[in-house]
Amino acid sequence: MAAPILLLVEDEVLIQEMLDTELTEAGFEVAVVSNGTQALAELNADVTRFRAIITDIRLGAGPRGWDVAHRARELVLTMPIVYISGDSAHEWASKGVPNSVMVSKPFASAQVITAVSTLLNHAPPL
Repeated sequence: MAAPILLLVEDEVLIQEMLDTELTEAGFEVAVVSNGTQALAELNADVTRFRAIITDIRLGAGPRGWDVAHRARELVLTMPIVYISGDSAHEWASKGVPNSVMVSKPFASAQVITAVSTLLNHAPPL
């Protein structure tokens, strides 16, 4: 059985690459997708592969990060969720899932690593 990995959902290539590199260097395995449709397909195919989700909110046409997080939580009630957004943080209280973290852009990758690590430390084992 493969080790659990993080699902990174981000449509901006530079942010994808930076977070993929930094999260890998921090000891995580990362699966990267660039839109909500791909993210939902990954979750529906085998959500148990993923230990946490890091998602941008605005992902172009199709499902948004809010949709990705809600689907993940329908499948695994305790799935750790980290939202990253440049302009949607004000919607987090009404559209985000409980016990999630919002990291506003621009951010240092250490902020995302800390957020996901904190959520993983408090999540029940899968």
